[in-house]
Amino acid sequence: MLFCIQELCMSLLLVRKLFIIFFSCLGWGSQSSKVHIHHSTWLHFPGHNLRWILTFILLFVLVCEIAEGIVSDGVSDSRHLHLYMPAGMAFLAAITSVVYYHNIETSNFPKLLIALLFYWTLAFITKTIKFVKFCDNGVGFSQLRFCLTGLLVVLYGMLLAVEINVIRVRRYVFFKTPKEVKPPEDLQDLGVRFLQPFVNLLSKGTYWWMNTFIKTAHKKPIDLKTIGKLPIAMRAVTNYIRLNEAFEAQKNKRSSSPQGSRSIWRALCCAFGRPLLLSSTFRILADLLGFAGPLCISGIVHNVGKGNNTIRPQIKILGVFFISSQEFLSNAYVLAVLLFFALLLQRTFLQASYYVAIETGINLRGAIQTKIYNKIMQLSTSNMSMGEMTAGQICNLVAIDTNQLMWFFFLCPNLWAMPVQIIVGVLLLYYLLGISALIGAAVIIVLAPVQYFVATKLSQAQRSTLEYSNERLKKTNEMLRGIKLLKLYAWEHIFHSSVEETRQKEMTSLKSFALYTSISIFVHFILYDKTLMMMISADFSPSVAFASISLFHILVSPLFLLSSVVRSTVKALVRDILLVLLPITAYFCLSDLAQPLKVVNRKRPAREDWNNYSSHMRRPISITEADDFCVKIANGFFTWTPEGPPALSNIDIRIPQGQLTMIVGQVGCGKSSLLLAILGEMQKISGNIFWSSCTSDSETGEDVRYGRKCASLAVSVWILRYLFCFRRYKAVIDACSLQPDIDILPHGDQTQIGERGINLSGGQRQRISVARALYQQTNVVFLDDPFSALDIHLSDHLMQEGILKMLREDKRTIVLVTHKLQYLPHADWIIAMKDGNIQREGTLKDIQKSETELFEHWKTLMNRQDQELEKETIIERKTVLERTNLRRTMYSREALLKDDEEDEEEVTESDDEDNLSSVLHQRAKMPWRACGKYLSAAGILLLPLLVLSQLLKHTVMVAIDYWLACWTSAAISEKAEPELKNCSHCSRVCDFNHSPYSKVFSILCCLGIVLCLVTSIAVEWTGLKVTKKLHSSLLNKIILAPMRFFETTPLGSILNRFSADCNTIDQHIPATLECLSRSTLLCVSALAVISYVTPMFLIALVPLAIMCYFIQKYFRVASRDLQQLDDSTQLPLLSHFSETVEGLTTIRAFRYEAKFRQKLLEYTDSNNIASLFLTAANRWLEVRMEYIGACVVLIAAVTSITSCLYSKLPSGLVGLGLTYALMVSNYLNWMVRNLADMEIQLGAVKRINGLLKTEAENYEGLLSSSQIPQNWPDRGEIQIQNLSVRYDSNLKPVLKHVNAHISPGQKIGICGRTGSGKSSFSLAFFRMVDTFEGRIIIDGIDIAKLPLQTLRSRLSIILQDPILFSGTIRFNLDPEKKCTDSMLWEALEIAQLKHVVKALPGGLDAIVTEGGENFSQGQRQLFCLARAFVRKTSIFIMDEATASIDMATENILQKVVMTAFADRTVVTIAHRVHTILNADLVIVMKRGVILEYDKPEVLLEQEDSVFASFVQADK
Repeated sequence: MLFCIQELCMSLLLVRKLFIIFFSCLGWGSQSSKVHIHHSTWLHFPGHNLRWILTFILLFVLVCEIAEGIVSDGVSDSRHLHLYMPAGMAFLAAITSVVYYHNIETSNFPKLLIALLFYWTLAFITKTIKFVKFCDNGVGFSQLRFCLTGLLVVLYGMLLAVEINVIRVRRYVFFKTPKEVKPPEDLQDLGVRFLQPFVNLLSKGTYWWMNTFIKTAHKKPIDLKTIGKLPIAMRAVTNYIRLNEAFEAQKNKRSSSPQGSRSIWRALCCAFGRPLLLSSTFRILADLLGFAGPLCISGIVHNVGKGNNTIRPQIKILGVFFISSQEFLSNAYVLAVLLFFALLLQRTFLQASYYVAIETGINLRGAIQTKIYNKIMQLSTSNMSMGEMTAGQICNLVAIDTNQLMWFFFLCPNLWAMPVQIIVGVLLLYYLLGISALIGAAVIIVLAPVQYFVATKLSQAQRSTLEYSNERLKKTNEMLRGIKLLKLYAWEHIFHSSVEETRQKEMTSLKSFALYTSISIFVHFILYDKTLMMMISADFSPSVAFASISLFHILVSPLFLLSSVVRSTVKALVRDILLVLLPITAYFCLSDLAQPLKVVNRKRPAREDWNNYSSHMRRPISITEADDFCVKIANGFFTWTPEGPPALSNIDIRIPQGQLTMIVGQVGCGKSSLLLAILGEMQKISGNIFWSSCTSDSETGEDVRYGRKCASLAVSVWILRYLFCFRRYKAVIDACSLQPDIDILPHGDQTQIGERGINLSGGQRQRISVARALYQQTNVVFLDDPFSALDIHLSDHLMQEGILKMLREDKRTIVLVTHKLQYLPHADWIIAMKDGNIQREGTLKDIQKSETELFEHWKTLMNRQDQELEKETIIERKTVLERTNLRRTMYSREALLKDDEEDEEEVTESDDEDNLSSVLHQRAKMPWRACGKYLSAAGILLLPLLVLSQLLKHTVMVAIDYWLACWTSAAISEKAEPELKNCSHCSRVCDFNHSPYSKVFSILCCLGIVLCLVTSIAVEWTGLKVTKKLHSSLLNKIILAPMRFFETTPLGSILNRFSADCNTIDQHIPATLECLSRSTLLCVSALAVISYVTPMFLIALVPLAIMCYFIQKYFRVASRDLQQLDDSTQLPLLSHFSETVEGLTTIRAFRYEAKFRQKLLEYTDSNNIASLFLTAANRWLEVRMEYIGACVVLIAAVTSITSCLYSKLPSGLVGLGLTYALMVSNYLNWMVRNLADMEIQLGAVKRINGLLKTEAENYEGLLSSSQIPQNWPDRGEIQIQNLSVRYDSNLKPVLKHVNAHISPGQKIGICGRTGSGKSSFSLAFFRMVDTFEGRIIIDGIDIAKLPLQTLRSRLSIILQDPILFSGTIRFNLDPEKKCTDSMLWEALEIAQLKHVVKALPGGLDAIVTEGGENFSQGQRQLFCLARAFVRKTSIFIMDEATASIDMATENILQKVVMTAFADRTVVTIAHRVHTILNADLVIVMKRGVILEYDKPEVLLEQEDSVFASFVQADK
């Protein structure tokens, strides 16, 4: 006794002194830390993690020592405070020590650690003395206190060793020169805000560092600036280097064997296997700790059934009793506390496993994406153009396959964790139930094939759904891209039916998926109920029953998922991951550039950020010393595919140095292919390409006709050199006539331009691309048909000021592909091509002498004499009308983009509050309106069925468990009181009658099975009905929307509604709704059962509920922002991949690979940091919710034990309450997570409902079909009376008081400068614009009175932009299937395409790829002409339809139009004025009014005629 008193006094004295030291030092440390308010001073001392682990173990052992002292003291007649008071003070001291250490570590002042050194030394000495004293008095390992004291000696000794090691490494005391250590590089950068790798172990496990972030997110939106930068170890370039080194190591190991998916798999494991192993270890530990719950429940129910009376200890030493571990664990309260700690530790390990696995997957995804992008830069163009690797496939690799690989890594720990969990669970069941457990195992084995079959069918249904979804999106994309053509041709119903047909197939797959999902849940419930019924044994005690139920709750998930996981894993290892890796492998094995070139000449060397880790870009080329030519090809044969025929044959050309070379020829003759061959973008069969030595250090720039995405006109359009030259910038702007366009943009040259230049006209995109090439100060410039989308004035100005003045006068080598033969006199060298061969090359005079026939042909086409064009073309600025229209388009797009991003609840319906500001004020509110719209779409029958079935199912589930509790309690009572029965004197044992209980139990189980099936079917069918209704309504609304809607709404925004949002409604919302309702009802029912069993629990429930409310409130806001940020950062990444693939030739020509790689790294890191923060936020929530769940279990256990001991609560109800308490711990976090997911997913419903408010065109007419003649219009007479039209009611008119009369069969030519209203004039015939004054009468009928479908189907038009759809040539010419083959061949012959189609395999049934990419631009335009000819209407409109056609083909077409359509009215909007010289009447327009209207010969005779000036300029 004296020893114990001395020990107590010593401990109290030490603790008091330590507190004094701590608070004095902590005051200094806190003052010091105020100077460093950021995390830049954080530093981990040596042994940091070991110290924290030892401290956690120390705290647990001290808690056990306190509990052991209390239990030991409970069996004594008098109180002995010294049994637990010193342990309690040591517990406080241990907590104080770790807080003290944390403050010292963050302030980086190690000298204060000397206090901890003294404390660990004293603690080690005192515990050692106590341990020796126990040994001297005969206390051994059979006594728990002896074991705990020994453990404390070891722990204090190890902590002392850690402290000594810190002194040895840091030398902060006892050494003359202390070691200075700086914080990690990441922490010195205050832009790094993802602190998970740098915080202490407690903060890592509980994500405590996220608290500040979560609270900040509630006050202001989260953006990229808020989340900061990635730590260096997690950046894409770091992981790419790691992966690349692993790839190279595998390549060196297996240099003799071919590289395949197996080597890639090994490289992935080598690079990212260690964190995956750590995650698996955490997962196995968590699963093993999970079995503590059932075991503790069994012990608690068993002990309370016996009154919690422990065996009285037999050993009494030094005046106190010593208990064994068995006696210690026979106390119910001890088991409750141990269960609490086991749950805390299990949840921590589980979330740590999830986090490490997801973080590894994210790092892997970034590395794979970077490696794919690095490979893109080396791909040959032939790989892309011939379909060997399309842009869509690459985007699928990036968006889908890399994510599948990421999630496969996330699921990897399940591969070995689930079998371990099942084996241990079955063994424990066998320990509790004996042979009955084998019956349950037999049921599981019998149902395993059924589960495997269902899982296989689910996978097949998912795959077919994905295939049909891709097909539907492809058709929808084509429909939206060609919507203008569909409306003009009245083909909306055709494509609508096509999309709906595919949608029906998709819905069939979705129904199969829903059915098998319901069956899967049904089998799951059968597995639970039937196994539970069969495992009921004769020895039916509550402890065994509810421990078995808890065990089976643990086993249900792995048993349910094992078949799916095993199937997925086998397929992953054998096929699926190979399918993911094989495209990546095949992709990595694609051929590199066929003819690599190195022709860069910059004043500063190109950036080589991480090129050292990429393979070689281009091979050396042949360089000659001759300076008379720039490029020379000798006997060149080039092809797009190694197996295919040569696309270019017998190429022997030379391009003179410092001169203008023009390449001319008909459509499809190989002009653009020749440029690509020179740049090394084609496969070379034979021959040589020589570059002169003076060009080998120059840069080759190429201009392409399609626009690239640019961040701003002043920066990315030009792909800036290292020094920005404003003077040259302005000169280029003027040469390309871009200043008027820049002036009308909302933010000038800093205006954001959309993908593919979506908010620019074709001419603007083309001039920007030319300006990009002109700005580069290079020796060689390639220009591929830069005039195709420009009118004659812009073309002449660009030719004079840009090409001739800026380029040729600087003695730069220019290679120009063009159809504008009037510019041939400017050429120093001409290359004429025909059918993939060089027809002739030389100067114009050489060709005039040697090829007289060719020269005369050119001269005829040019319609001019052989002389140089020596005049200056004065270009007018664009009209105010055009500026207004473009500004209107730009602002409309920006406004709609903001609306598209908004997915929050609307406070008011007014447009003034429909903006980002109002959204930010509503971030914390649930979108109840969208939820109501979703549920109301289910109908009045399904919705009540859904609600009632869910409520009834969970009521029956609670009734099953409650009845089981009553059953077991009654069985125990019967056995405990045999004397109350009329039994003989122990001659026989009175058996308990199980029959009434078992019958009710069986009925309830069967009812539960039926309700489970009904509920799952109701949920799935509700989702199917809603998604079918919403998609059908959306498709009908969009396809009938006015053209103005498509002009002001980005195509990607509309397509996202059909793709991402429809996919969310199809597959995610039903699953989330089911999971949310299930987890919510389970939590509510569990809390209700616990409250019924122990009403005292309600007192503790209030603060826990308040905590849950605030946690979910803060989490939902942060989760929504992070989810949206994750999605929004993925879009630029995918766009960057897509645009890089499309502009690969341009990027390589400009030698800007390094800049684009750097941009890729930025996009990848932005996406990854958002994903990591989202993962950390999810873990933050789950840790807190599961800790609250553990508190629920502890409180429920303590109150149940107390009620049972003092209020005679049946032990069966104690087991019931504890079982449901464990259920709360499992489902509480899922409830909040699903609530947050549902909130985000309902944004899809809201966005779709926003589009459903779009007003449709008025397709109805005042005239019925019987009032319209069948052959109207049969003559083609057009009367335009005082016509004024506009694009929208709040915009200015684009046509003003136009009057004209066109007689039947007349050929009318319309000309005018850009923005004069020519195209608006043609659209007015189809009522595509708002006619607010005047009218158009065709053959005596006012078109305003006609139904739109009738009007548009009776007219024909050819647009400037050629649009082809994927399918056959027959479908593209006649989608309505009204024409015979002879009619189609006739149309093709008129369009000069008959010989082309006959040469194709299949003829009219030859395949046209998406967008007609397997035909040249000119050929696509000719197909559009043939399509219009097929319709054979009496009115035929050509809107600059020959812009991309060479002059020879154009002249033939003009003659055909004048002869074959002699009896039709033809309205031609002229791109080249000479094409309408033979017209009957010419209309000259300016600013929306008719300026001149007469016969062409009359207008040409007038000296001041505008038309005459146009003709003169076109010569």
